[in-house]
Amino acid sequence: MVNQPAPTPLLSVVVPVHGVEAYLHQCLDSVRTDVPADAAGAVEIVAVDDASPDRCGELLRAYAATHPGVRTVHLDRNVGLGPARNAGLDVAVGDYVWFVDSDDWLPPGTIPAVLDRLRAHRPDVLMLDHLRVRDDGRREVDASSHLLRGAPDVVRLADRPGLLRVQHTAWNKVVRREFMARLELRFHPGWYEDIPFSNPLLIGAERISVLDRVCYLYRQGRQGAITSTRSGRHFDAFAQYDRLFDWVARRYPDERLRGELFTLMINHMLVVVGNDGRLHPHLRRDFFHRVAAHYRRHLPPGGYPRPGGVAGLKHRLVGRDNYLAYAVLRQAHRLAGWLRRPAAAPEPVPSVAGPAPLADSPADRDALAGRGTR
Repeated sequence: MVNQPAPTPLLSVVVPVHGVEAYLHQCLDSVRTDVPADAAGAVEIVAVDDASPDRCGELLRAYAATHPGVRTVHLDRNVGLGPARNAGLDVAVGDYVWFVDSDDWLPPGTIPAVLDRLRAHRPDVLMLDHLRVRDDGRREVDASSHLLRGAPDVVRLADRPGLLRVQHTAWNKVVRREFMARLELRFHPGWYEDIPFSNPLLIGAERISVLDRVCYLYRQGRQGAITSTRSGRHFDAFAQYDRLFDWVARRYPDERLRGELFTLMINHMLVVVGNDGRLHPHLRRDFFHRVAAHYRRHLPPGGYPRPGGVAGLKHRLVGRDNYLAYAVLRQAHRLAGWLRRPAAAPEPVPSVAGPAPLADSPADRDALAGRGTR
């Protein structure tokens, strides 16, 4: 009798795990139980214990022991989200890889829809829609989700440049593993690790497929999440953008593309600098000056598509390194937003994605929608 080699999974779901004991089973179950019975060998789960300080390592061992198709990697020391994803990627064998964060989860029907699309289109990158889920259960559409609407079956970024403005995270993209290796893409240490990873995926892809369906539920406000943690680690974003622009200069030196990325960078940095949930007030001035330095460093020689309205004004203040005027503008709009609240309205839940809205026009809101990553 000849033993046949096991078929290669179509999809590897890589789940980095750290400090999420309360959410871990929900995440893993949402993937495993969604795999169709006739496609059990098409999906593997690779869970990476990033030296979690709670019971996550123990829970993963027990889970893998009782559920076929689940493999675990246990790291000796905490390396952070990006390197933990790399550790999972190193042992993944699927044709495609999907990085799912362990405090998030998938809605029912996601895995069959993803597998069907991968088989039908064989894309380099499959883009997915998501919802933000608040602590009280409210689900919110992301400000960039409309950019996924109406896309043809398979496109390139040149055909749909707006896709570059969809939230730049790893978890809303399923990526062909061979394509990722060809682009020499890995995750870097530090916070905002998605920046030099997810943007190049779209830039280098010959085949992008868009699944206009909510396939991911993004938990908001969890204690310990990057987007809800005040820390000097938010300064890591500057090195990540340097890596992005270095990669683009080497691989795709196009001035128009550089201008688009520059706009996204400044929008994103303005979200971070204006967010009370991320920066302590005593760090805000220094962060703003670093944004201004990055403005000068990466400003395209031919200029860039600066937004209009309030967002454009903020860009100009960054270009002039005028923190005082920015602080006055920020405070004025926060006060105006407070005065516009209905007297009987309940206190809103603060956003972890950015400050209170600073503009009233759709163009301003789009310009401010450079949502930060974990």
